[in-house]
Amino acid sequence: MTREQAISGPSTGDRKSEHVRLCLEEDVSGVGVTTGLERYGFRHNALPELNFDDIDLSTAFVGRSLRAPLLISSMTGGSAGTGRINERLAEAAQLRGWAMGLGSVRAAVEREDLAATFKVRHKAPDIPIIANLGAVQLNYGFGADECRRAVEIAEADALVLHLNSLQEVFQPEGNIDFADLLPKIKRLCSELGVPVGVKEVGWGIDGDTALRLAEAGVAFVDAAGAGGTSWSQVEKFRSSDIMRRTAAEAFANWGNGTAECIAEIRAALPDMPLIGSGGLTSGVDAAKAIALGADLAGVGRALLGPAVDSAESAAAAMRQAEFELRTVMFGIGAGNVRELKSTKRLVRR
Repeated sequence: MTREQAISGPSTGDRKSEHVRLCLEEDVSGVGVTTGLERYGFRHNALPELNFDDIDLSTAFVGRSLRAPLLISSMTGGSAGTGRINERLAEAAQLRGWAMGLGSVRAAVEREDLAATFKVRHKAPDIPIIANLGAVQLNYGFGADECRRAVEIAEADALVLHLNSLQEVFQPEGNIDFADLLPKIKRLCSELGVPVGVKEVGWGIDGDTALRLAEAGVAFVDAAGAGGTSWSQVEKFRSSDIMRRTAAEAFANWGNGTAECIAEIRAALPDMPLIGSGGLTSGVDAAKAIALGADLAGVGRALLGPAVDSAESAAAAMRQAEFELRTVMFGIGAGNVRELKSTKRLVRR
């Protein structure tokens, strides 16, 4: 199967397939903005007093055990090609013991024929699966019933609501009414019956926003900081509107860096389950995110290309990230995830 066949949807205009194509083929990273993780390094411990093979990466999230503190970040679904990608990611996640986030399940809630592209539980019976919807849909007719349907379609353990205000502004078909969402999120948290989290899509959640979300009853937060994919850049390539394409360039360096977001959220919410994501490309990045305060580290676009090729390629990329993470822990003398989270060996460089 060629890459073009792997990402093709039911029509050339299919937005989800187009997003995948652009993320694979165009430079959609932010310009002049970084994750901030490069400003940190670990002080080497020459005498770790550990057996490398005994280092324990295991943890838990939303009531399920994980063999590594790692998450496949929400990316795609909603077309035949993206459904195949989700199946490959789920198969790899089950093999490696990672959590998995799905792309927005909105398409399947609105069109039953697309539900199969998010049905991956048969490939991943044991891992946490997180369904995903745009928070803004709470202002466009979605309520607890539609959110519950998204969870049912994915057989998910939790729902994450994504905040993508700038993407919607630049998206030709965007939904831009973000007014009064917090009360609706609060009501959903009390009604849904499974944990509700909130994530950004690559511009970051700051500490103050995370605190407001926690006060509304949100069960976990995904920082999803800047430094990786910029969705204003993605939408720039989709748009035929010259004004929006030009404006997208002005926002290429927008966002709060991932390291800053993780540190702020952890300082504001010492006990909130926290996912650190946004531009992570290696197990070293994951280790830094966890040492800054994240419970899980999320990896997205770095796994997209391998998953287009095969589940085996995705699993191999995930295995490498685990090896790098474990090697960091060996290098600083941290025998388990708890010790990595509490290490004093992460320093500004």
